[in-house]
Amino acid sequence: MAGRTIENITPILNVASLDASLAHYTDVLGFSLEWRGGPIAGVGRDGHSIYLCEDGQGSAGTWVWIGVEDLDALHTEYVASGVRIIMPPTEFPHAREFRVEDPDGHVLRIGGAPSGEED
Repeated sequence: MAGRTIENITPILNVASLDASLAHYTDVLGFSLEWRGGPIAGVGRDGHSIYLCEDGQGSAGTWVWIGVEDLDALHTEYVASGVRIIMPPTEFPHAREFRVEDPDGHVLRIGGAPSGEED
């Protein structure tokens, strides 16, 4: 299906303050600033991006799934950096995940393959 292949999918999160959100995503969540232009910026980690847009696109409270290889290592990192964890690592039939909330109320569902043991 040449010409119809999706190259990537990048969520755009509406934020009240781009500067505050960039600080949170880079200093607390471990993302890197990829680019910034006007009221929008891209942050990334491990080759994957999220766009942050100040009062222009999207809605507060968006949920984003982030799949990871080592959920426990990232959870430990986030506990140490003071991330607001709203659900500890929990086993579901579809995945093992934990949830964090950013300053604008967006929820990052961070998960990996289920271990086969429900919590």
